[in-house]
Amino acid sequence: MKAVKEFRQFLLRGNVVDLAIAVVIGVVFGALVAALVADFITPLIAAIAGKPDFSALTFTINKSVFKYGDFINAVITFVTVAAVLFLFVVRPINAMISRSRREPPADPTTRRCPECLSEIPIDARRCAFCTSQVEPQ
Repeated sequence: MKAVKEFRQFLLRGNVVDLAIAVVIGVVFGALVAALVADFITPLIAAIAGKPDFSALTFTINKSVFKYGDFINAVITFVTVAAVLFLFVVRPINAMISRSRREPPADPTTRRCPECLSEIPIDARRCAFCTSQVEPQ
């Protein structure tokens, strides 16, 4: 009974649930892109090339059939998935990470003179521009 409880806790951990959701979404996304390639992009390329069904392109050597049309479909699917993931996932996440990693401002080495508002060293006791005395910080 304790093992079942531990197993349930393991399954309900955030990482396992997130991974399961990511796998399911990945499979559905892959099927969607495969359908886009098979139903839209491949016929478009086939119309340009003059063949009615791009995925049916084959050649035979010694009674072995090589389906290079299916391979080209797979390459187009891969490139399409990679491009979509790069444009809509990788680039936005990289931009978000770079924004969050901006360095905090450095400690100031200068300050303004209260009389003439010139930039003077932070440890200065007299302004180099108006020669007024300033309190050291």
